[in-house]
Amino acid sequence: MKFQDEKTLFREMFGDTPKIRVLEYLLEGRELDHSMGDIADGSNINRITLFRMWKDLEKNKIIKHTRDIGNAKLYKLNIENPYVKILVELFDKIINVDFREKEILMQN
Repeated sequence: MKFQDEKTLFREMFGDTPKIRVLEYLLEGRELDHSMGDIADGSNINRITLFRMWKDLEKNKIIKHTRDIGNAKLYKLNIENPYVKILVELFDKIINVDFREKEILMQN
């Protein structure tokens, strides 16, 4: 899943930072597990930047390790975390509002 580098409503509201890009990517693909390389590529950020924030994501239990495939470790958004649950709910509401607004604009 390649992340489009267009300004999204989520990034407009919360800032276009590497951490927000990673959160947005993980929120969009919350049902899937991803390698660190996939997360960096999908978020359109440098891998070194992702490595710098990785410990915080793990420490705050934003992500969780799901499995290993060969040498690759796969991770996904930890939707059991109460703060992540709130983020998911907020993200979904923002996306729905944005979708409805675009739908209205297309009808006019």
